Amino acid sequence: MSALWTAEELQVLFGAGYDITGLSIDTRTLRPGDLFVALQGERDGHDFVAAAFAKGAAAALVSRPVEGPHILVPDVLKALEQLGVAARERSEAKLVAVTGSVGKTTVKEMLRRTLAAFGVVHAAEASFNNHIGVPLTLARMPHDADFGVFEIGMNHPGEIAPLAALVRPDVAIVTCVDRAHLGMMGSELAIAKEKASIYGALSAAGKAVIPGESAYLQVLREAVPAGHCALLFNGAEARLLDVLNGPEASEIAAEILDTKVYFHLRAPGRHMASNALAVLTAAAALDLDVEMAAAALNGFAPFAGRGARRDIRLEDGRRIALIDESYNASGASLRAAFSVLKLQPGRHVAVLGDILELGDFAEAEHLALAAPLREAADIVFTAGPHCGALFDSLPRAIQGARAPDAASLAPLVKAALRDGDTVLVKGSHGSRMRDVISALESPG
Repeated sequence: MSALWTAEELQVLFGAGYDITGLSIDTRTLRPGDLFVALQGERDGHDFVAAAFAKGAAAALVSRPVEGPHILVPDVLKALEQLGVAARERSEAKLVAVTGSVGKTTVKEMLRRTLAAFGVVHAAEASFNNHIGVPLTLARMPHDADFGVFEIGMNHPGEIAPLAALVRPDVAIVTCVDRAHLGMMGSELAIAKEKASIYGALSAAGKAVIPGESAYLQVLREAVPAGHCALLFNGAEARLLDVLNGPEASEIAAEILDTKVYFHLRAPGRHMASNALAVLTAAAALDLDVEMAAAALNGFAPFAGRGARRDIRLEDGRRIALIDESYNASGASLRAAFSVLKLQPGRHVAVLGDILELGDFAEAEHLALAAPLREAADIVFTAGPHCGALFDSLPRAIQGARAPDAASLAPLVKAALRDGDTVLVKGSHGSRMRDVISALESPG
């Protein structure tokens, strides 16, 4: 395997170097030849250096001397950022950065799939969208990458701009502006301004991809630096012509810069079509063939935790369809999930966990979901105090059960399911709705 970073390159940056084939911040996933980056957080990475060497690490990036080959730096995180910046400077790849209240990871994965039709794509693992994940993804970008795709997240003011500045994207996308992290940000306008700050980091010829239907369109437009091109999806430059939804798929017609395209996704919902439109607009911004890009999107399916649908047979023979949205939640993404649930056959079962990081807005935000939930669900189960208040506001006819947490709720849901049910499971990551998924997937 060729070196990701040569000893000479690392010597220039840090005064010491070794040939390395990858970077790791976790000994559980470390591969032989990796540089182990000993970050300090809740746990000190220096405590795991010996384990990293035992698994074949080529060297360790550390802030205090250790036994074995190492690169000593004053601050490991700053050194990781330095490595990310160096990767950006040496690369000829076109970089795309994605942020937004909803849909970041789905758009990132759609971009990975689409851009692979045009060259070698380097994209973030999982979400990897914070102050560690972004520089790590940059530093892992190989020499031969034609495209890089980066997800940039936030839950506090001032987080997006410095991460975007590391990437300096050739195309920057805001998927949408919604009330996610409202408790941390204080207002939806503050969220819009934070998301819009990604545009300030555009490369010299970089282009902005903007959600044309956003209530904060003007805020987003004004954040694009003078002289930079802006393209609106669900707006002047790109629009959906038709979205035909079925229970498990959608047929989509769209027009991007006067080019009409037709494609299908293995996922229903206008929100999924809108995500795809953002991706095709980004392809146009990169001067790629939009028809070829649309063809590459054909058959895209969401991943586990983010809308994946699968059939499950419970141990007693009952068969259910499971829509796994357990990774995260916001008001907008819940409404979108409800619209998908309405399309499904059988009894509609909604299993919901709290939306977190809403602060003083939590009760009102949860109660605002009552009307669309009543329209979509035949029976509702909830975990957590805020969803509990939502549960209490629903008609008794659709109240299934409520519990303080997902682990307590899981057996109640499993016992109540009927053959032919469609079950939507969704909540913020911290609500641990994955516990319900695990219970439905496991025997007993």
